[in-house]
Amino acid sequence: MLTWKDVINFSVNGNPIPDRRVEKTEAEWKAQLTPEQFRIARLKGTEAPHSGALCSIYDEGKYNCICCDTPLFDSTIKFSSGTGWPSFTQPIKDNAIKYERDTSYGMVRVEVMCNTCDAHLGHVFPDGPEPSGLRYCINSESMQLEKEATHDN
Repeated sequence: MLTWKDVINFSVNGNPIPDRRVEKTEAEWKAQLTPEQFRIARLKGTEAPHSGALCSIYDEGKYNCICCDTPLFDSTIKFSSGTGWPSFTQPIKDNAIKYERDTSYGMVRVEVMCNTCDAHLGHVFPDGPEPSGLRYCINSESMQLEKEATHDN
């Protein structure tokens, strides 16, 4: 389980090696994504709080990167933070997320990105629920929910 100490270590000393890399030109990303997805995932934008489609959805499944379809978070670690963005306590794998120090807007934060394609996801904070104490605050536009298949008996 990752902790705040691990997050800071990654942001200062380097990130874990991803399982694979996906790199495309800006034109290729623009052709693949909606304008809003491109603004947020590729240009480090932010959606308005409480506006994202995945904010209040708690269906079972995996939350994958909108750009490269890498699994990032599992529905079992999603929680209601009241912040207006989907929130998670852990990534699906330690090497799914990339961490960078972010000093924009006069704040010091840790930006989280897809470690496979560098898509901007959001930020991580040390004010989440136990046991990790982490709150990954993620833009809905940066992810897509791959719902678990249901079986009719």
